[in-house]
Amino acid sequence: MARAPGMQDVARLAGVSHQTVSRVLNDHPSVRAETRAKVQAAIGSLGYRRNSAARALATNRSGTIGLLATTSNLGGPVSTLVAVAEASRAAGLYVSVVSLGLYDPASVHAALDHFLDQGVEGIIAIAPVDAAVRAAASVALDLPMVIMAPPLPTNRGVHVAVDQRQGARIAVRHLVEQGHRTIAHLAGPPEWLDAGERLAGWRSELESHGLDAPGPLAGDWTAASGYAAATRLPDEVTAVFAANDLMALGLIRGLTECGRRVPEDVSVVGFDDIDAAGYVRPPLTTVRQDFGALGRAAVELLLRRLAGEDPPPATLIEPELVVRASAASPGQSSDPGRSTISRAADGSATTR
Repeated sequence: MARAPGMQDVARLAGVSHQTVSRVLNDHPSVRAETRAKVQAAIGSLGYRRNSAARALATNRSGTIGLLATTSNLGGPVSTLVAVAEASRAAGLYVSVVSLGLYDPASVHAALDHFLDQGVEGIIAIAPVDAAVRAAASVALDLPMVIMAPPLPTNRGVHVAVDQRQGARIAVRHLVEQGHRTIAHLAGPPEWLDAGERLAGWRSELESHGLDAPGPLAGDWTAASGYAAATRLPDEVTAVFAANDLMALGLIRGLTECGRRVPEDVSVVGFDDIDAAGYVRPPLTTVRQDFGALGRAAVELLLRRLAGEDPPPATLIEPELVVRASAASPGQSSDPGRSTISRAADGSATTR
């Protein structure tokens, strides 16, 4: 079997030293542009690939981060995991993933011990429930960690998240602007941090308009729970903000079967903008989370910590309202096509 090309082969073809090749591979700023181009051309010509194991031995750095994720088929956690993995690869990092089905302290501690045994340089924890945040933050590690969860006052550490509360507020504000005055909320499981933030945003926005918040309807993120909630929706409710798209879609079917039209009788707004949201009848108005930006922000924060910097304790990614046809003024239908309304924290909006 032919030997794989090594760094010395690259150096020989490019007519430079072994050290120069190493500087190019590590993006050292002292290399001249023309020299860098010659080395990169030699790498491409030979098909050279770095030996990560040898590099780890030579530098005492693994170039690997640990990603603590959830064992879930829900769109939010899965999209977050994929976004972090893609951003890590783009940054030249390797990712070791541990998925947990149970967020008890013992399981989280065992996962973190696994990362330590692998020699990871830092950890990103996707922590959708409070128990996971507390368990991750309570571990005294020398390794930098970024926690992907809402930055609540009781949570320590460096946090990054989509601004769930703001997303709920722009959803409810859209309904208020359509003329609705009795807006219910189909809530997610109370132990989920995102569900709590969306619930709080619904209440805050109603309060800012002088409107009462009816008792929220309980859901569990599934379409089935949204379907079941349709029979519990009071007659006076003209609009519902659902905490995720699956519950919103189940609710729409349930309302239809109960003889209540969407949006003529009840407007519905969801959260997530899943792939199917624009292809149901009526197409679902919803809040879009930019998971790509979320993943990039998490990796950037971890890299800053690895560089010895002290990043801010909380970084929030702005959500967007995607306007479709499931929400309209009371008694009216709406079919605006698809547009995106980006709202800033001050309430200003831009439609595109």
